[in-house]
Amino acid sequence: MDRRAFIGNLTGGLLAAPLAAEAQRPRTIRVGWLAPDSRPDALKWCQEALKELGWVEGSHFAIEQRYARGGAERYAELASDLLHLKVDVLVTDGSPATKAAQGVTTTTPIIFISGNPVAQGFVTSLSSPGGNLTGVAIITGDLNPKRIQLLKEAAPSVTRLAFLEDQSTRGSAPNDIRLGENWQSIEAAARHLGIQLTEVLPVRKPDDMAGAFALAAKQRTGGVLVLASALFSSQTQRIVSLAARRRLPAIYEHEGFVEAGGLMSYGPSHRDIFRLIAGYVDKILKGAKPADLPVEEPTKLKLVINLKTARALGLTIPQSLLQRADQVIE
Repeated sequence: MDRRAFIGNLTGGLLAAPLAAEAQRPRTIRVGWLAPDSRPDALKWCQEALKELGWVEGSHFAIEQRYARGGAERYAELASDLLHLKVDVLVTDGSPATKAAQGVTTTTPIIFISGNPVAQGFVTSLSSPGGNLTGVAIITGDLNPKRIQLLKEAAPSVTRLAFLEDQSTRGSAPNDIRLGENWQSIEAAARHLGIQLTEVLPVRKPDDMAGAFALAAKQRTGGVLVLASALFSSQTQRIVSLAARRRLPAIYEHEGFVEAGGLMSYGPSHRDIFRLIAGYVDKILKGAKPADLPVEEPTKLKLVINLKTARALGLTIPQSLLQRADQVIE
């Protein structure tokens, strides 16, 4: 072999070695995470469940996070950004995030947390999603009459009740609770308990919350029902603090609010919900198709009461109510 051929072969071999090593290195799996705002607890629950299933962040996959931070109009841009990163699966927390993601991809698997995915057009049915979306449906609107009853038991003096409602997508999809199919049952429950339903306190961005609670106080509202919302879940501490400042008994959708100092909650555990989300991620990364994975609904409901907050509000929680609670925070 002449000198020129030898050098050529040597150079080719040196160049080929790193290329071969690169080809053997597994591609990093990317999980997209699209939500209203950062919720370390939700991310932690999902990561813990994935680890139990054999997935370790940093070794097997990376989570790419994007947050709207009060700007619902940004969801489409953020979803597109995640898709440009070629995420293998996209987790969306809340209906606005899910709708935006659905609008920018029909192929990338989307795992959602949504209020009513059939009515919102995300899936054909809960048992047969039929497209690239599946996830967890938190259809808790029919729990609101029960929440009103529980709040009345905890705070018998409440005769006027307001609703804190996420209207961040009001322009394109009105979501006033008074237009919903469960409004008649809510009215009937309130009437039976001697409660007047007063204001719907609209929130379109986090900065609206202080004004909403100020309106409740101005209208002499006796209590507040904080309606289910991914935006509200990302603003837990702010909402709880505002309710405390106005000395308003409030009931929430999940235990995170009560752990943060809220009075009480009744609904599915969000810890359980994000563990369900991790299960979907695991199945899809192992080759399952969203169309073949039925939408799940949380089956266990939790009543959680914070006695410290009750005392601060001057309330004595009846023993009969405490005995029915799944968790009492001292």
